[in-house]
Amino acid sequence: MGDHDYIIVGSGINALVAAAMLGKKGHKVLVLERNDRIGGCLRTEEITQPGFIHDVMATTMVLFLTSPAYGAIGKDLEARGLEFAHAELPTGVLRPDSSHVIFSKNRQRNIAAFDKLSPGDGQTFSREMEALAADAPFLFSLLGGALWSGSTLKTVARQGWNRGLRKLAAWFGDALTPARGYLETSYRSEDIHALWAPWVLHCGLGPESAYSAEMLKVIGFALELGGAPIVKGGAEKLLKAFERLIADHGGEIRVSADVAAIIADHNRSADGVRLANGETLKAKAGVICSVTPNQLYERLMKDWPDPLPPEVKSSVAAYRYGKGDMQIHYALSEPPRWKANAELGKVALLHLTPGLDGVSRAANECERGLLPAEPTVCVGQPVALDPSRAPEGKSILWLQLPEAPRHIKGDAAGEIETPRDGRWTEEVRERYADRIEALLSSHIENFSGIKLARRAYSPGDLEAMNVNLVGGDPYGGYCGIDQLFIWRPFKSSVNHRTHISGLYHIGASAHPGAGLGGGSGFLLASSLK
Repeated sequence: MGDHDYIIVGSGINALVAAAMLGKKGHKVLVLERNDRIGGCLRTEEITQPGFIHDVMATTMVLFLTSPAYGAIGKDLEARGLEFAHAELPTGVLRPDSSHVIFSKNRQRNIAAFDKLSPGDGQTFSREMEALAADAPFLFSLLGGALWSGSTLKTVARQGWNRGLRKLAAWFGDALTPARGYLETSYRSEDIHALWAPWVLHCGLGPESAYSAEMLKVIGFALELGGAPIVKGGAEKLLKAFERLIADHGGEIRVSADVAAIIADHNRSADGVRLANGETLKAKAGVICSVTPNQLYERLMKDWPDPLPPEVKSSVAAYRYGKGDMQIHYALSEPPRWKANAELGKVALLHLTPGLDGVSRAANECERGLLPAEPTVCVGQPVALDPSRAPEGKSILWLQLPEAPRHIKGDAAGEIETPRDGRWTEEVRERYADRIEALLSSHIENFSGIKLARRAYSPGDLEAMNVNLVGGDPYGGYCGIDQLFIWRPFKSSVNHRTHISGLYHIGASAHPGAGLGGGSGFLLASSLK
């Protein structure tokens, strides 16, 4: 028998949530991380200049703050040092002609702003949010609940009884609407289309993807309710709180512990793991893997005594990954002064885009392997929320480009020579970052004069930092309807169990998918006795 009840492979948000919750239940947990630090996509470093604190990848914590996981362990984390910095202006959009929209946490302000853009659009937004609030218990049980469960079956049956089967079918049909169709038929203002269209990218989708309209409504609801908070002092403060919470309940975390294989007992159940250095660690109750399907089934189970079942083997081979991500960080000598409106400097996450068609075009170029000619840029302004992120009077910018091709076939603008093997190189990364910087300079006064340093990470760089970011895909796999919900990661998947007794699969590749909500870790830990 092992010294631990559960061994958890990986240390992203889902793994940490599972470890903390299982520890609170009295289980002894061991978390193993192959890198020299925990956190997965949560990583904080002074990557530009000393004193400038950057969240290298993920930064916005609204999904965690509003999640069931936070409801279960939030107070425990707060008691161990976790604090959030909040924004009254969570998002906005800025277009090339300087037209812009700022979205706040105040419903009446949003209604007035939308009506000013186009009479009636404010009331449309209000009705949509009221309808979503009324549907929230049912909707969020589907988005974040254990789908293969008696409770979910009862919930759906109850909805069918109360609404009637035809109206329930209509509800699901509406939920599958693409964002483009929804935005163009619901709002007259193209600026409002531009405000919401980029957010589908943060769900691993595009404006023409099925169910992307429903996700826009959920995002609007969440941003108005919870804003776009970040962790005070950097995401590493959340990781420190998790470390303390896990340790306080008898758990252990080991870094630089590369798991090479899952090992079997005499019953062909998961018995523990073997590290790359040859060390064997046993688990009494089970092994939980927060990795991609390829990592789990092609690497960690490569030496399993039995072959993979045919349906699992074919599902692994057919599993698809989505668009890559690119991150760019700036250290600035002063806060940015936006030419269009000084209040834009208070917006937590500002999208730069031509609008709905621009998002669609850039996403399509990316999916065809091209560097987008005019990409969608998400500009985070952490110092507006948390001044501790930079020396006094100075600032940082956090840029995310969610339309970066995993394998490059060319440049849509015809300006950057791309390598024949499709790999990201330092030269391609920096030239593409120059394209983004030119865009920033067109909107920010004297940008070249206040820029102190820049650090860019290509999709290839991100994968090198975290093997689960395949091709720089931060969502654990393509998030289209055929590879989500009850079909994530596979058509044969049932919650977070695998075909091996005692072996569980969580992380962005498992239901309910990507994001910092810790959903799969919460659902699994809740189901284990």
